[in-house]
Amino acid sequence: GEFLPQAQGPDLAARLRAVVPLRNGGGESLQSVLPETCAALEKGVAALETTLRDAVEVEFTVEHGRLWFLSARPGKRSTSASLQIVTDFVRAGSMTEQEALLRIDPLSLDQLLHSTIDPEAKRMVVVSALPASPGAVSGAIIFDAEEARALAADGVKVILVRPETLPEDIRGLHAAEGVLTTRGGMTSHAAVIARGMGKPCVSGASALRIDTVAGTLTGPGFTLKRGDIITLDGSAGQVLKGAVDIRPPELSGNFATLLTWADKHRRMAVRANAETVQDARMARDFGAEGIGLCRTEHMFFEGDRLVAIREMILADRERDRRAALAKALPMLRTDFVELFEIMAGLPVTLRLLDPPLHEFLPEDSADIDALARALNADNTLLRRRIQDLREQNPMLGHRGVRLLLSYPEIVDMQARAVFEAVAEVAKTTGKPPIPEIMVPLVVSRAELDLVRGRIDAAAADVQRETGLTFTYRVGTMIELPRAALRAADIAQAAEFFSFGTNDLTQTTFGISRDDSARFIGEYASKGIFPADPFVTLDVDGVGELVHMAVERGRAARPDIHLGICGEHGGDPQSIAFCESEGLDYVSCSPFRVPIARLAAAQARLRKSG
Repeated sequence: GEFLPQAQGPDLAARLRAVVPLRNGGGESLQSVLPETCAALEKGVAALETTLRDAVEVEFTVEHGRLWFLSARPGKRSTSASLQIVTDFVRAGSMTEQEALLRIDPLSLDQLLHSTIDPEAKRMVVVSALPASPGAVSGAIIFDAEEARALAADGVKVILVRPETLPEDIRGLHAAEGVLTTRGGMTSHAAVIARGMGKPCVSGASALRIDTVAGTLTGPGFTLKRGDIITLDGSAGQVLKGAVDIRPPELSGNFATLLTWADKHRRMAVRANAETVQDARMARDFGAEGIGLCRTEHMFFEGDRLVAIREMILADRERDRRAALAKALPMLRTDFVELFEIMAGLPVTLRLLDPPLHEFLPEDSADIDALARALNADNTLLRRRIQDLREQNPMLGHRGVRLLLSYPEIVDMQARAVFEAVAEVAKTTGKPPIPEIMVPLVVSRAELDLVRGRIDAAAADVQRETGLTFTYRVGTMIELPRAALRAADIAQAAEFFSFGTNDLTQTTFGISRDDSARFIGEYASKGIFPADPFVTLDVDGVGELVHMAVERGRAARPDIHLGICGEHGGDPQSIAFCESEGLDYVSCSPFRVPIARLAAAQARLRKSG
């Protein structure tokens, strides 16, 4: 602390003379000038901390040798310090584990899980946008996903800069250190994928303009070129010019201790949204109790499997589509085996193919020409077929269960891959996993019944072929208002509901989550929305639909398993709502698992009083 000898009040504010430390081994200090007062100060602060059960910051004065405390308040501290403080109090017996858990802001744990910019570093902020995925990183501006991948392979650290990312950019996203988009909100493709990978992301930077031909990134009063170095602060939503000193994440024993207490006092399970080996292992390291959402379409966006799925999409006959899918089956089976082994004994929810088919097809003319050569297809006919698959509003179009009903061979292939993976793991470990197969975008029981029939048939075939008997569950994602309204009927065919609140929010509000960044902040600032509904669950509207589906689903099937797999599964306020509704689990991106574990414990403690 600091001490100003022989001072009046105005002297302290004006700082006309140098302050001295409270303690100093050699020179002038409070301890050397007034040793008894210094001892009384230390004793008084210790008494305040014992009484308030917190580390405090005090203001004091000494008048005629007598010490007076003027104020005491919780001291400023980092998250690491907060964990140290509460664990010290618990070890000393002056605070319960429950109170310690309630003292920590779950979102503050992000500071421990991601890199941060050095507080002393000079920031040259060029634009501020949405803090879509936390962490800090520096790298070279690259506008193309494949170029980002190639440069990263040569050891270059790159930032992928795009208007918005698409599923086919997944390899570039894996390779890049971070991602910056000029469009999209907190639940856009780039934001969701970056959070899942633990990479910093700044999205919705609408003040920026990308010119891929000129290779420039232009904003208010500046122009940056391809290869220029920028820094992303995904926690603050800032883009900085140049490289900045970055601190690595800090994980400590106190962090693990707090989460152990959280696990003891929470009721809901915490799963992770993951589909890659890296994400699954990371999720387990952070304490995930299974996978709540494996988006199987992400397994198709690389190498031979992308070629196979494109061949299937462009085939005119079912026979040819099945032949193409047969090429992808062993690759998919291997992926499922790896996930089951990592999540040994834990549930793994596998969502069947969801996006519209055009998302798997190339847009660039050169890429279309290359695909035509690879498939030995007529270039003109191929372009016409690609154009035919384009939709006016693909998020509400031919996707999810609608696609699976049109092309049931996709269900057959994916279900067989799942059950063959179950059989393989059962033979190697002696314990078959219990997969949960999720059918997306269902609005009626009839849809689910038809798809479930094919899943059950695939299971029966694999059990007959292998001589094994295994258990599996079939359920659906509740992501459309009609599905919530018809939950009682749908529950007759579903053993679990997983609330996909990203799309449920989008379809309830009639707001595109990718475009909402342009105006959603204005709604919040004017008090129309209490918060961005894509970040914190809208309890009054979307929450009412969830409540209705929970109530009706349980009435029809009392043992139905209920969870949430939208991005709200990692938001503390939304997790509190899930606890109030009695959901069985929440699922979130791997890096949010610790946040969800603490938030679930806090929700349980507050609910129980």
